[in-house]
Amino acid sequence: MNHNQQLYYLCVVTKLFRNKKTFEILEIKDYRNFILARFFLTLAIQMQMTAISLQVYYEHTKSFLVLGLISLCEVIPYIITSFYSGHAADTLDRRKIILTGIFSLLIGSVFLYAFCLDSFSFLKQFAYYPLLAVVVMFGFVRAFLGAAMPSFMSQLIPRVQYTNSAVWNSLVWHTGSILGPVLAAFIYGYNNALDAKTTYMVNCILLCIAFVAIFRISSKPLAEKTKEESIWNSLKIGVRFVFTNKMLLSALSLDLFAVLFGGAVSMLVAFNDQVLHANPAAFGWLRTAPAIGAVFMALIMVAKPPSKRAGVALLWAVIAFGLFTILFAFSTTFWMAFLMLFLTGAFDNISVVVRHSILQLMTPENMRGRVSAVNGIFIGSSNEIGGFESGLAASLMGLVRSIAFGGCMTVLVVLGVNKLNPKLKKLDLTEY
Repeated sequence: MNHNQQLYYLCVVTKLFRNKKTFEILEIKDYRNFILARFFLTLAIQMQMTAISLQVYYEHTKSFLVLGLISLCEVIPYIITSFYSGHAADTLDRRKIILTGIFSLLIGSVFLYAFCLDSFSFLKQFAYYPLLAVVVMFGFVRAFLGAAMPSFMSQLIPRVQYTNSAVWNSLVWHTGSILGPVLAAFIYGYNNALDAKTTYMVNCILLCIAFVAIFRISSKPLAEKTKEESIWNSLKIGVRFVFTNKMLLSALSLDLFAVLFGGAVSMLVAFNDQVLHANPAAFGWLRTAPAIGAVFMALIMVAKPPSKRAGVALLWAVIAFGLFTILFAFSTTFWMAFLMLFLTGAFDNISVVVRHSILQLMTPENMRGRVSAVNGIFIGSSNEIGGFESGLAASLMGLVRSIAFGGCMTVLVVLGVNKLNPKLKKLDLTEY
């Protein structure tokens, strides 16, 4: 980075912390508690999934396909549950849904902790399958959290703060995503002890903090329905809304296929071991590199939100994500790999903020849960399906070539979406 670039980013960060409007949203007590819960919940989830991946890979198998299977175990229950979870988030108390979800994750973490104890050694006869069982349970829970969390957040703030809340939400989420894998990998690989037990114990504490933060927020009334709907009709309306809104559908499709083909994160354990020949602690830093890049970009977007030329920003951000994924595939040193992952995270966060802003601005209040659920199927499931696709592709094509192939497909998807919806590049969120 040259001197002019350094000066520019210093000015942006300075502007961020001098702009009072940037922090007005944090004066809302309920939103502060929500952001606090969001941080500790993200931190706990990232630690848990990182520890499970490390355990499965180092203690049980070094198979690419099994790493992909972890993602598949999460996504199948997630997809099965997502449509109903959206209906539930539009008809039931969203706060109670979130509290129940966090408590369920806590039970899962307690089980993972018990799995590591000698007194429960009989579980070892099942190899890594008990770990996969917790991942399956997490898939069900994540479907409800994915529908309720963004919908509940929109109830805590005025409409004028939606884009600002999306940036802060992304900033907090990625900060948790930075610290989670690093802490999990550091604890697990400290002195080569392969200590998952302590990781899960810390995980339980973090989930308790998140539970208390959500508990401190008062329940918010749902928008009144003009007529009663059956569950099936309710779900159809939510799906129809997404598929008839071309801007929303285009943004979701971009993220879906970019993550599906370009997500190299699920193979990082193997890449770290077999290509870079590094230890588990190094994996933690690689796993968190995209989140560090995302936080860096979030700091810029808090001061300069991508609202005016949102469509152009979205298209170029996903293209950059694909290109840096290709460069990551051919990295042979730790720092080169770290930098490429950092840049994928930075540009991916632009698309995340634009997509989330579109969701908030274009979705009626009484449909937020269902639309969030459809968004979750597009985006959340694509991470896990992409993880399985990466494991399968790595088994067939080789690790490096499979990652490069995914990056190339991501760029092609952007060109395809731009061809099908040329109006996307003209999207201006300040008009909504």
